Amino acid sequence: MKEQESKCNEVEVRAFSFIKEIFDRRQWPSPMRVKLEKECSATELARQMQIPLDRIEAVFVNGVARPLNEARIRPGDRVAFIPPGTPGPYRVLLGIARISGAKNRQ
Repeated sequence: MKEQESKCNEVEVRAFSFIKEIFDRRQWPSPMRVKLEKECSATELARQMQIPLDRIEAVFVNGVARPLNEARIRPGDRVAFIPPGTPGPYRVLLGIARISGAKNRQ
């Protein structure tokens, strides 16, 4: 019961490529469990973790790609920060191309 309660106050954070290098330098595991008492933005979570925002292009929240500045994170969510430079075909498959295109039209 205690373990389940703990997971309800945490998010699971994964990192890839350049962001994974930051995790490695800090000797953080990936995935990493981060304490989160209440909902916050993905930007707030990245700042809390001291991940440079210019190193993040998008974020997956529970498997759905979202722009960093629009994603909301709740305790219990699974989060993955995606760096800029993901190769072309993967950008389309993962939904990042749609997010970046919308951002550029604003």
